[in-house]
Amino acid sequence: MDSGLDPHDHRETPTDNIVLQAYEGLLGRDPEGAIVEKLATGYERIEEGTVRFDIREGVTFHSGEELAPEDVAFSINRIVKEDVGGLASPQRDQLAGVTGAEVVDGERAVRVNSDGVNPIVFQEFATYCDIVQRSWIEEHEGSYINSNMNGTGPFQLENYNQDVSVSFARYEDYWREPAPAESLEITAAGEASTRVNQLLGGETDLVVNVPPQDAGRVQESSGASLSAVPSTRIIYNAMVYNREPFDSTEFRRAMNLAVDLDSIIENVLSGFADPTGQPTLEGFVGYNDEVGPFEHDPERAQSLVEESGYAGAEIELHTPVGRYLKDLEIAQAVASQIDNLENVSCSVQQRDFQTLAGELLDGDLSTSPAFYLIGWGNATFDASQTIIPLLTSDGALTSYSSDRVDELIQQAQSMTGEGPGSSGADGDGNQSGNDSSSS
Repeated sequence: MDSGLDPHDHRETPTDNIVLQAYEGLLGRDPEGAIVEKLATGYERIEEGTVRFDIREGVTFHSGEELAPEDVAFSINRIVKEDVGGLASPQRDQLAGVTGAEVVDGERAVRVNSDGVNPIVFQEFATYCDIVQRSWIEEHEGSYINSNMNGTGPFQLENYNQDVSVSFARYEDYWREPAPAESLEITAAGEASTRVNQLLGGETDLVVNVPPQDAGRVQESSGASLSAVPSTRIIYNAMVYNREPFDSTEFRRAMNLAVDLDSIIENVLSGFADPTGQPTLEGFVGYNDEVGPFEHDPERAQSLVEESGYAGAEIELHTPVGRYLKDLEIAQAVASQIDNLENVSCSVQQRDFQTLAGELLDGDLSTSPAFYLIGWGNATFDASQTIIPLLTSDGALTSYSSDRVDELIQQAQSMTGEGPGSSGADGDGNQSGNDSSSS
């Protein structure tokens, strides 16, 4: 269910869903997606590479101590600098371009510095960087921070049993109106059918990832309803670019051509998905409407396998089970379609999500599986926050490395709008995405 309670020491949405009950950021978004102020009461760009946040007064941590600008600067530095707060945060690229923060002398404000213009800096802070209390972090060991919470959010931790349940009580001194619920409990249920049965049986009030085949049961019940909403998450099958047989561009393209996305969406997901041919989504800054999904062409796929020199390859697709909607079934369909090629064999390896995520996020491509299914969400609505972590050399979840792509992404981080080279950055980045991942 989660990987601990340290808000700066994870990259998984299930953990986010837990820690965001107790921790908050400087900015946020309203239901329409517009940026709103949270622990900041104002924000502005002072000059190229520098922005300022004014820090809200009257906010207390759950320990009862008041939020100070020093806490904000420390929280930012703990994410972007490896020598702060006893942690090398895996969230560093969530604040891409940010190099550090400092308190403005004599003012209740923090100055944040970036390498270049950093055009999406406010979008980054509207999504990422939970604020922690500096003294509380510095006084405790990592194990304590990962099993306790001290934020400024509407709920404070009451009980924690990792991977089982987390209980919260309403924080009565919350700086906004107190939460409408006196308590909140989040429980783990690995099987989708278990979650649905708990909902219909009145054992829980809200569940996620309702399987398509159970949608009718929920809709027809008298005490529950179903809400289907768009998602910013992509589900993809990554192929590590320097591991055999995926070190061949021809082989990677063959895998894309072997997979029938439309069939998977119709037969496995009952239409609850859309195909994509790039690592970002329509409506995002950086989306390229000229790049579509690969056409299903198994004959061409077989020819490319022969050209790659890897005919007869045996590959294994690693997948979490129960983390994403129908993740195992998707992986099985992908593997079956690849296995239908006459010159490639493909099987599925079921994995515990936390174990798999740990292997993928350790910064060492050689320790991760060469072929794996995983998901990635992006709430900044900017392609950089998908391409940087997934397709640059130092990305947190990268399966690809190219000096040219790194250079173009670095250039893009200093662009404020349309300009020379901007289309090239999108084009090369998206092509790299297609080469390095299937579906």
